[in-house]
Amino acid sequence: MAATIKGWARELGFGNLGITDTDLSAAEPGLLSWLDKHYHGDMDYMAKHGTKRSRPAELVPGTLRVISVSLDYMPEHAENSWQVLENPDKAYIARYAMGRDYHKVMRQKLQQLCSRITEHFGNFEYRVFADSAPVLEVALATKAGVGWRGKHTLLLNRQQGSWFFLGEIYTNLPLPIDPPTSSHCGSCSACIDICPTQAIVAPYELDARRCISYLTIEHKGSIPPELRPLIGNRVYGCDDCQLICPWNKFSVSTEESDFSVRNGLDSADLVTCFTWTEAEFQQRMAGSAIYRIGYLQWLRNVAVGLGNAPTSPAVVSALRSRQQDENELLREHVQWALARHGIAS
Repeated sequence: MAATIKGWARELGFGNLGITDTDLSAAEPGLLSWLDKHYHGDMDYMAKHGTKRSRPAELVPGTLRVISVSLDYMPEHAENSWQVLENPDKAYIARYAMGRDYHKVMRQKLQQLCSRITEHFGNFEYRVFADSAPVLEVALATKAGVGWRGKHTLLLNRQQGSWFFLGEIYTNLPLPIDPPTSSHCGSCSACIDICPTQAIVAPYELDARRCISYLTIEHKGSIPPELRPLIGNRVYGCDDCQLICPWNKFSVSTEESDFSVRNGLDSADLVTCFTWTEAEFQQRMAGSAIYRIGYLQWLRNVAVGLGNAPTSPAVVSALRSRQQDENELLREHVQWALARHGIAS
């Protein structure tokens, strides 16, 4: 049964599939320590869910096994990431978010896999997850042999690097479990050294409060002024720790058309992004993970990018157009950005 399921997973486009039990007792102390240090920032749900994240059978009673899968997402024809990052007039968007919302794609594929299992082997109990519930994804994928946790806390695989999503099926099927793989980071610290905000405070330990992905996506309030210059032109997420990782030399482009670049998001202009109306934002970002942060947070992020861009009439004009915006949060970030260009509010 396990071999058949793995074959179906490959047919559906998954890069890897591993099976593990529900014992995450080795990972739980690290989770609790991370929460105690308040590294989760404003993500209150991380603390609220507590040990449900590290005890799968508490989240879904009756769970015996967890099927962990990976799904490559790097589009083949996306603009070179380094070149976009080095052009301060461009808006850098994390490469996972340039196409369709991965939650939907992953959940759909997992459901297709479960439907095949049902058709072939009969009804069974299951629940699928796509970064949508208290699931300790990396720990489960590590136990299942899908890869190992890198020092940046993301999962790494020798054949895929780290440009992939993780998904899970919690099930009562007593499938044979797969052995974990060994770690291959060695003495490399490239991801730690390159982090713009030094959010990787120690190997395998991330302070989300300093992480650009957290600041531009999860954090809803004012971005700390001392971190804004370090964000550069990254307006949605950050890939630096992945871009520098030697293992991503072996990564492969996705074959999933849903992850193809939409609306030129691989190399959009900051000024253009800032001029979008709310209707334009909603139209362009429909079906995208970016849609979830909302229009005002998008403008907040782009304002920071414009504050870090070279001074030009176009940049100053774009910022001035929202200098008196009715939203206090946006207004504050615009005024900061203008001050960066020597213009008092």
